[in-house]
Amino acid sequence: MFYIQRDVYGQLLRVEAAAYAEATGTLPADNHEIQTWFANEAIETSLKALKQSDFDMIRVLDDLIQVLTSKGVIRVTDLPIAAQAKLTDRTQAREALGGLSHLINDEETGLI
Repeated sequence: MFYIQRDVYGQLLRVEAAAYAEATGTLPADNHEIQTWFANEAIETSLKALKQSDFDMIRVLDDLIQVLTSKGVIRVTDLPIAAQAKLTDRTQAREALGGLSHLINDEETGLI
């Protein structure tokens, strides 16, 4: 049994396994609204994790490009103009924030 709260349109607003003050009713676990609620919540959680992973990968790719260019493996001019502009903007923003020195927490370990 789940405790629910609905909005003014009758849509589920909140679903909890334990009772709470704002609950306006209950629904069994096999109710289609409950199943949909948790399916949507799982999708939302996955999308948030993927979005965070994208941000993390942007940092990795940015660092990789910096390393490759500093070692002469590639030149920034080897990249498309749009990519060059974005890298220049990111480089300027990172330099304004103190460069690369504070990107990794002291607790983090590993190669990257």
